[in-house]
Amino acid sequence: MSQEFARHCAELLQPLGPVRLRRMFGGHGIYLDDLFVALVVEEQLYLKTDAQTRGQFEAAGCQPFCYQREGETMTLGYFRPPEEALDSPPLLAPWARLAMAAALRTQAQKLAKANQKVAKRATAIKRPSAPSPKPRAAAPGRAKKKPAGGA
Repeated sequence: MSQEFARHCAELLQPLGPVRLRRMFGGHGIYLDDLFVALVVEEQLYLKTDAQTRGQFEAAGCQPFCYQREGETMTLGYFRPPEEALDSPPLLAPWARLAMAAALRTQAQKLAKANQKVAKRATAIKRPSAPSPKPRAAAPGRAKKKPAGGA
């Protein structure tokens, strides 16, 4: 049944761009325009949130994705959309756009961190402080010997 529900969620998101499903964590991940925007776990859709979008999901009474780990309840940055949003693409679209915006910001943050690491490594490479010394000239009074039999 979860495969069927995951396909249903993918169809709801299709008007926003190319959708790809990927099995993961006992459920499915949903990519929209190659951005990881949602999880489908136990017949529930969870959309990606961040600090800028989480409040809108909370204000609508949406529930976060939680799981148990070593006796503790862990919460990820994914929230269920309002129940009625699963009825049609136009109702889900505004919530999916929030998830896309959160995914884009996450991607931009990851790229910025990667660029900082590259810049840090580049400055850590030791460069010679002075140019290499030039080859020494022959000592004065010592002329180079000419090859035998020659010009």
